[in-house]
Formats: sequence, C-alpha cells, structure tokens
Amino acid sequence: MSASVMFHDGNRRLQDDFDSRRIADRLEEKLTRFAFTDGDRAFIEGAMFFFLATADAEGRPDCSFKGGTPGFVRIIGSDEIAFPDYDGNGMFKSLGNVVVNPAVGLLFIDMGEKPRRLRVNGEARVSRDDPLMQRFAGAQLLVRVKVRAIFPNCPRYIVTPGATDPSTYAPRPGYTPPEPAWKGFDDFKGYIHPRQKTPDGD
Repeated sequence: MSASVMFHDGNRRLQDDFDSRRIADRLEEKLTRFAFTDGDRAFIEGAMFFFLATADAEGRPDCSFKGGTPGFVRIIGSDEIAFPDYDGNGMFKSLGNVVVNPAVGLLFIDMGEKPRRLRVNGEARVSRDDPLMQRFAGAQLLVRVKVRAIFPNCPRYIVTPGATDPSTYAPRPGYTPPEPAWKGFDDFKGYIHPRQKTPDGD
C-alpha cells in the first residue's frame, strides 16, 4: 500500500501494540476517499449540525458544535465544502485556530434509526469577503475546507436521542457485546485483529 494519508507514527505504534495494522490499512484502502459521493452530499447537506475539531499553532485542541438548518454545510466541489460562521460569543475559538493552523476535522453524525458517522479531514480557510458567502443567510464569515480524507466511521456506539438503554455494543460488567456486522464482511474478515483481554469492571 502507498503512504498513508490517515495514519502517522503514533497511530502505527498503537496499531502494532494491538496487532491492528492490517485492519487499519484495509479500512483505509477500502473506505477512505478523496472526493464526495452522492451519498456524502445527501448526508452532509441534510445535516443540521456537525462537530468541528481544530488546534492552535501549538497543537492545543478545541472541539465545537456547529449547527444550522439543513443545507448550512454545502459541497461546493468534488473535494471541497463550505459552511458559514454565525453570530456567537465572540471568542472565535475554532476559527481563530483555523487562522493559525488550517488543519481541521469535521464529524457528521446521524443518531436516528439508522445511525451513521462521516469524518471529513482537510485544510480550512476563513474569509469575510468570499463571494459565496452571499448564499448563506446569517453568515458573518465563510469557511471553505479542502479535503484531505473522507472516512465513514462505524456507528456501533451511537445511541438514539431519548433512548434509555446504552448501545448493545457498549461494554459493561457481566456482558459480552456482540461483534459488529462489518467485521464479518468479505472485505474485512481476514484482517480483523484479536480481541484484547479487558477488565470485568464493577
């Protein structure tokens, strides 16, 4: 496999500790993409919120919630999305980070009956005079993100809002969670790492 866009030396060290490098590489090979699909577009442009991860120039992280109406995040090219910055508390924690460190991660989550997660990692830039901003009601700034990697995530630990029980996959004392279906898929089943021995808890 060619050089990874998903993994660095820290990831590799833990993958090797847990014997999971094979499945990590296989997931990257089979699932990571660099252009949005029609399904990605429907999911992203239908979302009313996402989570934005940024870091400052020293690498100190921040994670924020971004919300709006469906369509407030738009795919504007095969590998580019845009979203508005609305009036807030004036601290500019996330976008101030982008000004000094353009690396960002966006996490889109559907917590409905068919949970879904999608990560979009890339480089962002912030503008007050981007012509596209006029298409976003209420925008005081516009953020464009050029994609580095798009990756769908296993949704097994997502709980539907209002649910009183945890995910059936969530570990707890005296309970052995089932394996997720994807581990048995033909593309992945020959690459799965062994389950680790873990504490029983209390």
